[in-house]
Amino acid sequence: LQWWTNAVNYPFLISGKPLFSLPANIPVAFETTILVAAITALVGMLGLNRLPQLYHPLFNSSRFRKATDDRFFISIEAGDPKFDAEATRELLEGLDGRLTLEEVRS
Repeated sequence: LQWWTNAVNYPFLISGKPLFSLPANIPVAFETTILVAAITALVGMLGLNRLPQLYHPLFNSSRFRKATDDRFFISIEAGDPKFDAEATRELLEGLDGRLTLEEVRS
């Protein structure tokens, strides 16, 4: 785009210098490279993390809606083959504080 605007579309001859001079366009090319790298990193991170997640079965839980008001919310997913539901329940019930457990199925 810089070549087109400076050398072809609107040629402006100053002091006998060439119409397209690479050193004058290096800063813009560098900044464009940084911008493209940042956008690519952002899109790649969102894609690999599968974000934004528009739906999850926990969104239907009434307790999940209270998480942003005045409560904390812990979600433990049972997708791991080594997951033990009973040991996890015992661990959470052994903690101090008010705790309610709810099983949400997708």
